[in-house]
Amino acid sequence: MTLTPLQRRSLLMWLAGAGTTMAQPGAAAWPTRPLRIVVPYSAGGAADIAARLLAPELQRSLGQPVGIENKPGADGNIGSAEVAGATDGHTLLMGSVGTHAINPLLSRRLPYDAVKDFAPVSLVATVPLVLVINPAVAQALGIRRLADFVHAATSQPGRLHIASGGNGNPSHLAGELFKRLTQTYMLHFPYRSTASAQQDVIAGNMDLMFDSLPSALPQIRAGRLLALAVTSARRSPGLPELPTMEEAGGPALKGYEASAWIGLFSPSGQPAEQLARLQRDTVAALAGPALRERLTSRGMLVHGTGGAEFAALIAAETAKWARVVQLSGVKVDR
Repeated sequence: MTLTPLQRRSLLMWLAGAGTTMAQPGAAAWPTRPLRIVVPYSAGGAADIAARLLAPELQRSLGQPVGIENKPGADGNIGSAEVAGATDGHTLLMGSVGTHAINPLLSRRLPYDAVKDFAPVSLVATVPLVLVINPAVAQALGIRRLADFVHAATSQPGRLHIASGGNGNPSHLAGELFKRLTQTYMLHFPYRSTASAQQDVIAGNMDLMFDSLPSALPQIRAGRLLALAVTSARRSPGLPELPTMEEAGGPALKGYEASAWIGLFSPSGQPAEQLARLQRDTVAALAGPALRERLTSRGMLVHGTGGAEFAALIAAETAKWARVVQLSGVKVDR
């Protein structure tokens, strides 16, 4: 992967922050009490699912209970700020593309510094989004596949209402990129959370949304949502029969890719020996076939990287989403 000068500077800042974290006396005995992983979103989303599946594996290897705390609000900013300020040595964050690549692009008042306040532990998984529509709406408009949907949206500008998890949320930006490439117009309705948006699409109060595949998969399988395409570059193992946007959308959507990701972070003050152990145990847990199968079956592509590789991804993703924000004209100042 070739990095731009901006990406290289961001990566160097991550590595410099990690390098200044010095081992402290007694670090080898860590952890000395239960740990908690803060999920800065509501229960049921991809970050929450991944954290709850990873926690038992870390508990076994670290020898201490690992609890999950959901701290939703401000599209991940509230929970992330809490972890950024944690000094107890036993608090972690299940962050995302939103908390560490998109939110810093959208706000001048972010209550944390995504680079300086965190040490990246490991990329846990990439998460495809999926375009889903209320089945009754799809039936009324004769929509069975993505091409039908594009035709309906093109022929009836403003007829369709698209929900998202909030302004600047990955579900919002994926939709804005789709609208720009297909030259379609749909009314956007931001919600306080992706879960709330999904509930209204199922209820028929909204027509469609770009949802995370792990969150949407049970609803798709139950017939409460109709899936049209995934936003990843490749089909998802969790729903292999569903085409990608590029496969189903033709030339207009060539190269379309808007996957999210989730990863584990610690506050930047974590001693080096503790961080190294956490990285080692996290990567080992994600390499285990049982955990990989559980995550894959929920639509996630499992990774398990070192901190430097994860930092390089964050730098590249920040540059990528900066272009999407610029193209979409999204302006948020939380």
